[in-house]
Amino acid sequence: MNRSWDVIVIGGGHSGTEAAHASARLGCRTALITLDAKRIGFMSCNPAMGGLAKGQLIKEIDALGGIMGRISDLAAIQYRRLNASKGPAVRSSRAQCDKSLYSQRMQEFLAGVPNLTILETEVAGLKTLKNQIVGVELRGGEVLETGAVVITSGTFLRALMHTGFEQAEGGRAGDKSSKGLSESLERLGFKLGRLKTGTPPRIQRKSIDYSKMEAQPGDARPIPFSFFSKPDPFPLLPQVECFITYTNEATHDIIEANFDRSPMFTGIIQGIGPRYCPSIEDKVKRFRERNRHQLFVEPEGLTTDEMYINGISTSLPRDVQDRFVRTIPGLESAEFIRYGYAVEYDCVDARQLRATLESKDVSGLFFAGQVNGTSGYEEAGAQGLIAGVNAGLKVLGREPFVVSRLDGYIGVLVDDLITKGADEPYRMFTSRAEYRLLLREDNADLRLSEIGHKIGLLSDGNMDKVRRKEAEIAQVRDGLRKFFFLPNLETNSMLEARGIAPLRDRASAEALLRRPEVSWPELLDLGFGAGSPLSQFSEDSLDQVEIQVKYEGYIKRDLEVLEGLRKNEGLVIPTSLNFDNIPGLSNEIRGRLAVTRPETIGQASRMPGMTPAAVASMMIFMKMHGSARG
Repeated sequence: MNRSWDVIVIGGGHSGTEAAHASARLGCRTALITLDAKRIGFMSCNPAMGGLAKGQLIKEIDALGGIMGRISDLAAIQYRRLNASKGPAVRSSRAQCDKSLYSQRMQEFLAGVPNLTILETEVAGLKTLKNQIVGVELRGGEVLETGAVVITSGTFLRALMHTGFEQAEGGRAGDKSSKGLSESLERLGFKLGRLKTGTPPRIQRKSIDYSKMEAQPGDARPIPFSFFSKPDPFPLLPQVECFITYTNEATHDIIEANFDRSPMFTGIIQGIGPRYCPSIEDKVKRFRERNRHQLFVEPEGLTTDEMYINGISTSLPRDVQDRFVRTIPGLESAEFIRYGYAVEYDCVDARQLRATLESKDVSGLFFAGQVNGTSGYEEAGAQGLIAGVNAGLKVLGREPFVVSRLDGYIGVLVDDLITKGADEPYRMFTSRAEYRLLLREDNADLRLSEIGHKIGLLSDGNMDKVRRKEAEIAQVRDGLRKFFFLPNLETNSMLEARGIAPLRDRASAEALLRRPEVSWPELLDLGFGAGSPLSQFSEDSLDQVEIQVKYEGYIKRDLEVLEGLRKNEGLVIPTSLNFDNIPGLSNEIRGRLAVTRPETIGQASRMPGMTPAAVASMMIFMKMHGSARG
């Protein structure tokens, strides 16, 4: 075994795989350390990628040169775009995946990545010298030297699984807990919190009566996650249905009657669970007025017999699960393959990290994924890319890479974590992004690919695809501006036949497309594109043009606001600044600043409890003392 690496990534989950790939892609000799190489890229919870706001994260990962989107497309068995009937700002892609195949394809991909070696072992601790990471100690005492470490330990730090009053060490069923790393982090001064996540029962496919459920098919026109590597044919795999069913009052009565056997309500579980993805017992207790909760019955793959019952995560005893699950329509004869359980685990306070996800106190030590207090594969993957890129850049002596919250959902995610921390598992939502109309999933490549290419993550060939798309968009928009419709009888008759107001004056094709009721089919019927067929342009480019045209006024307004925000957003707060010296700050705000240690005025302004007056006092003080710089 080599004793020296440029970057070591600890953990082979969705964060670790992105981090290891990113670091190796930059040319760094990278070791990915995992307890079990066969579990690399394993989808330990739900069998899906994407979802509300999470689809945006995957698209941004792909645009920057990451791998989650392309692997998802190799394993997807149903595509659905959520909020498809709503505005583009809140549309999000989601795909059911074959869990086994996803992990297999990820492992195959990583095996072919230059500069990347996978080590199947356990990290017992970290080695530092003068607050600088210098190596990791393996179980057994061997030390591997390194210039940077990325910890992506997921739910495995001092992990404990709960089913009723039964407890077992482990970060998920079949995998053991990691103890030494938590102790090493505490010795280095890191504040560790305790969080909880849960998983639902898995039910035998043939034991379900689907006739009592509502079928949920995928999209007729599926859209891949990756901008660059669309499988051929697409979709690559057979597409399947999911199903919808509901709990009922009988379900709730059984659950409520057994609250005293729940480790959540008896104080056994100390960790805080996710507010936006609660266990079924938590739903029943918090929402007593509701007589049913929606559940999604999802296949875990094309060949497996396991069905994932999305919406009934639980840590109740097995006999209680047996009873309440069988009150649900379609699950009356349910055969359990695996019972639900909760996992309690350690996490770090992300306010101890920089926007690069590097520790503020230990140089070269990075954290990404659930260890930072997040939930979800997509949030983990996004952090893994940021941490892996910056670990590699640090070793190479290059400038760090940061995505601002003004530039991407990835930036919103990281900024929220490092300025506010996570007192519960953090989940991304479109509502967290102030400028979501600009940060759409459909334009992630146009927003971020140039950056990914400049860093060295995105290949020249993929960057050429983005430039061709930009050229197509410009060409189509130019054609729309130059093509005019006249208010003649033929044109107005065609418009009125489609319920569209007739023209009073001549109008450009762009002006007509701006109308809510007009889309490409209407323009084509009216004669647009006769001389330059639109078939020569990709559907992606045409969709992008239509969005840009219809929402141009709103987009322009948001861009103008952003330009004003950027002036102060990146104003750097010197690390040497003593907040006690700034007049006008309350003791409470000084205390919050001391804990979070924001790097920029933008970060400081978003801290809980921060007031506009306090931000103004900081800026005035910095300018008066010559410490303000952009």
